Amino acid sequence: MPKIEIRSWIILSTPPLTHPGPQNSGVTTGQDQDVTQHPAQSDPEYTTPGRSRGMLSAFQYRYVLSLLMRKGVTTRYYGSALGWAWSYIRPVAQFLMYYVVIGILLGVNRGVEYFPVYLFSGLIMINLFSEVFRTTTDAVVSNKALVRKVYLPRELFPLAAAGGAIVHFLPQAGVLLVIVIFMGWTVTWLQIAALLVAVGIVAVFGLGMGLMFGALNVAYRDAHNIVDLILMYTTWASPVIYVFTMVQDRVPTWLFHLYMSNPVTSAVELSHTVFWDPIATDPPRPELLWWYALIGVVLALIAIVVGQIVFRRMEGRFAQDL
Repeated sequence: MPKIEIRSWIILSTPPLTHPGPQNSGVTTGQDQDVTQHPAQSDPEYTTPGRSRGMLSAFQYRYVLSLLMRKGVTTRYYGSALGWAWSYIRPVAQFLMYYVVIGILLGVNRGVEYFPVYLFSGLIMINLFSEVFRTTTDAVVSNKALVRKVYLPRELFPLAAAGGAIVHFLPQAGVLLVIVIFMGWTVTWLQIAALLVAVGIVAVFGLGMGLMFGALNVAYRDAHNIVDLILMYTTWASPVIYVFTMVQDRVPTWLFHLYMSNPVTSAVELSHTVFWDPIATDPPRPELLWWYALIGVVLALIAIVVGQIVFRRMEGRFAQDL
């Protein structure tokens, strides 16, 4: 059989195909158009990817927000044998500790009628503020995998954390509500309004603080420790384990007004108005409570505006810093 020799020819170069350019044909192709002049940008629903409008953009992702809230709520006690029972056990244990030490050993309960209700109605507001403030501060760092890989409005994470904190507040309020109903508590529209205002003040103020410290926490992990220090003093800085008259009788008038203007303090006193005031006999109440509450609302709104400004200025480096 004769040998067949196959030779491979290597094409060293091939002249490129050329098309007449715009300067020759007078026709502009889609590839030659400037992307900033693309017709799609005239669409009213067009938005530049990666551009956020802050909290407004977060509310446009309502479905994602609900998913993040659900994840935070369902995974909170993941792997725990007691699960959601911890939402009841922890506040009750905290209440017993303060009641035994402050109420019985130090004798505060002798001067305050229905001191257990007074104490617990203040504690639930402190716990709500602590939960909102702490979880929103850690929200971005806790979701760093999403922040690195997927663009979402970064405010989604603190908002979802705040929503989860309110969900965990409900069992505590439910326990207190059952207790006071058995003690003859009756509800009025004023009490409902006071409860809504108190929860709103605490949630908005905690979210504003969390936005600011959450942004700082991405770049400087010391922010988390600073938040822990702030929360350590929160219980003592508001009339939870003592009555406001103890402060009023010992400090100048201007300092007492400053003390009562604290948003958390006004929320605690509103909670006392809701749960403790109706069952107590002529309890001492601040004369200007609703004015203090109004100041608390204003300060909470200022906090969320300042927090949003700090968050927007620092969010551009979140992915790099994480």
